[in-house]
Amino acid sequence: MIKITLKDGSVKEFEPGISAFEAAKQISEGLARIACVAEIDGKVCDLRTPLTADCALNILTFDSDEGKKAYRHTTSHILAQAVKRLYPEAKLAIGPAIDDGFYYDFGVDVPFTPEVLAKLEDEMKKIVKENLPIEKFELSPAEAIELMKSKNEPYKVELIEEHAASGEPISFYKQGEFTELCAGPHLMSTGAVKAFKLTQCTGAYWRGDSTKAMLQRVYGTAFPKKSELDDHLAALEEARKRDHNKLGRELELFTTVDYIGQGLPIMLPKGARIIQQLQRFVEDEEQKRGWLLTKTPFMAKSDLYKISGHWDHYQDGMFILGDPEKDDEVYALRPMTCPFQYQAYLNKARSYRDLPLRYNETSTLFRNEASGEMHGLIRVRQFTISEGHLMCRPDQLEDEFRKCLELAIFMLKTVGLYDDVSYRFSQWDPNDRAKYIGTEEEWDEAQGMMKRILDHLELPYKIGIGEAAFYGPKLDIQIKNVFGKEDTLITIQIDPMIAEKFGMVYTDKDGQKKNPIIIHRTSIGCYERTLALLIEKYAGAFPLWLAPEQVRVLPIADRHHDAAYDVLQKLKDAGLRAEVDDRSEKLGYKLREARMQRVPYLIVIGDKEAEDGSISLRKRGSEESASVSVDAFIERALKEIADKVID
Repeated sequence: MIKITLKDGSVKEFEPGISAFEAAKQISEGLARIACVAEIDGKVCDLRTPLTADCALNILTFDSDEGKKAYRHTTSHILAQAVKRLYPEAKLAIGPAIDDGFYYDFGVDVPFTPEVLAKLEDEMKKIVKENLPIEKFELSPAEAIELMKSKNEPYKVELIEEHAASGEPISFYKQGEFTELCAGPHLMSTGAVKAFKLTQCTGAYWRGDSTKAMLQRVYGTAFPKKSELDDHLAALEEARKRDHNKLGRELELFTTVDYIGQGLPIMLPKGARIIQQLQRFVEDEEQKRGWLLTKTPFMAKSDLYKISGHWDHYQDGMFILGDPEKDDEVYALRPMTCPFQYQAYLNKARSYRDLPLRYNETSTLFRNEASGEMHGLIRVRQFTISEGHLMCRPDQLEDEFRKCLELAIFMLKTVGLYDDVSYRFSQWDPNDRAKYIGTEEEWDEAQGMMKRILDHLELPYKIGIGEAAFYGPKLDIQIKNVFGKEDTLITIQIDPMIAEKFGMVYTDKDGQKKNPIIIHRTSIGCYERTLALLIEKYAGAFPLWLAPEQVRVLPIADRHHDAAYDVLQKLKDAGLRAEVDDRSEKLGYKLREARMQRVPYLIVIGDKEAEDGSISLRKRGSEESASVSVDAFIERALKEIADKVID
């Protein structure tokens, strides 16, 4: 008999060789019915995996991240099997589980349509009904390549060839007539998938490379219950209504133009006004906290980027002006501000008394993102960021890091995004040394510094291997858009390496020359991405202090125009952003349009108001109106703005 330690700490004995699934059945029939995969001694495995020695066993259901992943990955295989049944000439690429579902990429001659997705769903239902067992087997790399060549699957052959050098066996999963290259794990059978939906189809380059083949990417999602799927689809529909890419254009906040280029949005007056308010708020707050404003060039010679390491480690992400092979002087648009702000530090000799030295800048940056990565305001090629660099002594590091974090949290709470964030401790990948500067010892020291600080601050974080900057580890403040896609909004980075490259030193108390430690940080992140998230957070109904139009005055008839413009002037004199709608339209029409444009306050002027100088005030989201004086409303509005109230 072997001893199996369960999640609750209890120990049960089983016959050697029993599968994890059979063990789950003996533990609880109910648990076996909802089991997705097994965790054996911390490793996630198929439920078919035999238990051959004493171990710790945890049965994972759909409620766990790994359970969801296996459930949805299995559904992606069912989709691929349906595609091969209906379109035998389609070539299989990859089909992973993602945060809220799965996708699969196919090489096809004719793009899929919504009608095709409906046919695929019907075929998937047949495969589920067939309840095909899902079985794993392994082949040598040579055998695996031969198998995929025989099935005319060039993308699979390419993937296998990349792993062939290791000589390790290549795993496959088989369900009925369908065989798929895959590391797993998977569910026991196709019948275990209960509810699914194919949601959309888009184009996607193979390996995300625009020089390679364009594939068809089919997205979908899956749940154990139809009710859960229905709830998810309803939430997805609500997300589409809030999608900044759609809503931002409808509200005339921004636009894009094909002949200007991808990732280069045009901020329209309303969107530009919101960003202006954010920038003023950020710069004023940073000044209060001891940050010194700089203004540096948008470009520099390659010499600067060679010192910083960007030329060797980030050149593919830069816009180069000139030909490095032919021209004596080659320039590049800046992808970040740090090497420029270092020149302010180097402007004169520094003492330990000068530190910490904090530089901030509202920086316009340029990054050559892949065309397939562009998305509205979330990922763009030109963007503006609240960037800062802080030079400090080792004994100041933790306190200054904490202050940078406090600034970021203050910003996020003020704009209303703090409740939606999570933290990632982004570390280097020691198996990809070419990606980074510095030695293993320097990275261990830098990451040890950050870990001690994060743990001391009791900050909950997950670890992201390979997500560090090329010069140091970082804390990424992550946030999801309405569709669940996670992006980095704010970063705080510890950099103990770059100062030496630039010859940045200070004279310490003992008279010795030492390199400062640098903290790279943003305080509210990229303004374009922040605007996108605010559009989605508030569905365009921004808090009063950010709203591009704060008040709209609506005269009922032509005879009320003079009184309306008198009110408008008082509002503008008080600093409020206000407009008059003096069109010859019915009041109901003008009210509906103002509501559609999410104007926070509406003022109606009729005979009574024109006569006694009062206003009829309506607040966004309410059908009630109140008669108040203009002065009383202005006092109320200005307090709401000063307090940065979030409704």
